[in-house]
Amino acid sequence: MTRDEEIWAMALWVEKHHGSDGWLFIAQKQDRLFAEGEFDGVKLWQDVGSKFEKLQKKPKQCS
Repeated sequence: MTRDEEIWAMALWVEKHHGSDGWLFIAQKQDRLFAEGEFDGVKLWQDVGSKFEKLQKKPKQCS
């Protein structure tokens, strides 16, 4: 699995477990990591947020 695929998987996990409130979860992760000085972690969750945004913009399919 590539790093990009891992980030997509994280974004999908956030969507599955937090739905449209995933932004709050992602922001809280970033805030905590920033406060701890974990700037690589902040960047990771920024990337997850970018993928999450794309997931939220995709058209929903009807069954």
